Amino acid sequence: MISAEIKSYNSKQSVNDKKICKILAEEIDKNLKGAENKIWHAHPVWFIEGNPVAGYDKLKDSVRLLFWSGQTFDEPGLKPEGSFKAAEIRYTSPDEIKVTHLKRWLKKARDIQWDYKNIVKRKGKLVRLK
Repeated sequence: MISAEIKSYNSKQSVNDKKICKILAEEIDKNLKGAENKIWHAHPVWFIEGNPVAGYDKLKDSVRLLFWSGQTFDEPGLKPEGSFKAAEIRYTSPDEIKVTHLKRWLKKARDIQWDYKNIVKRKGKLVRLK
């Protein structure tokens, strides 16, 4: 179930971005059954056993969908983001969202995880969980 705080985040977006956020939230929630979801660092994020796996945020010109372990998915539609294992895709229109791709990426988000939950304890070292 999508948390009230994520629904509130989505409702504050422009009409176009609201549609993007709604599709992303519903698909993420449906495909990551049992994952906790909340606003984390001001953005909607889904967690499996306390480990962030997927989320999105509004950027100036797009909505960015982020997979914390996405660089390990071996998916050409996702671009590396940051200095760890995250990968992203950006959307400017709801029509750009390919639900079949999104479902495949979300399955990989559940099956392929790096341990971001304990990254501080490990002094910045990432360890693969799955």
